[in-house]
Amino acid sequence: QVQLVESGGGSVQAGDSLKLSCAPSILSVSNHCMGWFRQATGKMREGVAHLDGDGRSSYEESVKGRFTISKDSAENTLILQMNSLQPEDTAMYYCAARVIPLCLAVTDIPSYTFLGRGTQVTVSS
Repeated sequence: QVQLVESGGGSVQAGDSLKLSCAPSILSVSNHCMGWFRQATGKMREGVAHLDGDGRSSYEESVKGRFTISKDSAENTLILQMNSLQPEDTAMYYCAARVIPLCLAVTDIPSYTFLGRGTQVTVSS
């Protein structure tokens, strides 16, 4: 059974950085569309970024230029580097994977088959 385990969340000040990691069991990060989405309290889930099997990335508009999604193939890990964090970035962040390398729209959360349990990111002003 595929499991996605996130780590790296925490509580930071506005302007700080955090690096989230996602370590999948069984599947290879290089051969699957993988992404991050988030959900703030009382709000709907929001796609943050994804990376397809060919290394092409896509970002939600509000995180462009601040967040970077990447894969460490040697460690089989998906990474989300988050810089210039703002209070509105506060949310539970989830790692997700599709069964194929192709990604759909970054907002298309239902297209993901496998979801992690999440890691909390809290940004205070």
